[in-house]
Amino acid sequence: MVAAVSDGEMATRQPGLTFRPMADPDLTAVMAVEVRAYPHPWSEEIFRDCLRAGYHAWVLQVGDRLVGHGVMSIAVGECQILNLCVHPDWQGRQFGRRLLRRLLAIAHQCQADTAFLEVRRSNHAAIHLYQAEGFCEVGLRRNYYPKGQGREDAILMAKPLLGSTAD
Repeated sequence: MVAAVSDGEMATRQPGLTFRPMADPDLTAVMAVEVRAYPHPWSEEIFRDCLRAGYHAWVLQVGDRLVGHGVMSIAVGECQILNLCVHPDWQGRQFGRRLLRRLLAIAHQCQADTAFLEVRRSNHAAIHLYQAEGFCEVGLRRNYYPKGQGREDAILMAKPLLGSTAD
């Protein structure tokens, strides 16, 4: 299921910046971003499964270059941000924030009342972004992520959506 882009969202677009639903033909470019951004990236099959399951999967393009992607599930009034990724060469330009806000706006349109996500304890930039966007720490998943020689904790974060006016 793909949510329509509202007039308000259209007005906030920068020239050459495009959000659109992810499709199978995007997976090569999505994987190129994923493997550059993460030491333990998702597999192409995980993305295919998300598309088959009807998850909200979006890509962010600058011109004709895919620079980021996000995947979110929505069920029983909750959304789960499963993957939010921006190519390292394009980080620090607010693209992660825009992608997050787009996903939250879709969740709000779908009447989700709470958003959840997990983030590596060591990913300070992402944690700062999520806190700035209203997420609060609500739990910890010990040894959740693989990390070189061992495992790393995941911080579980949540944000209420009802009554919010996500971008």
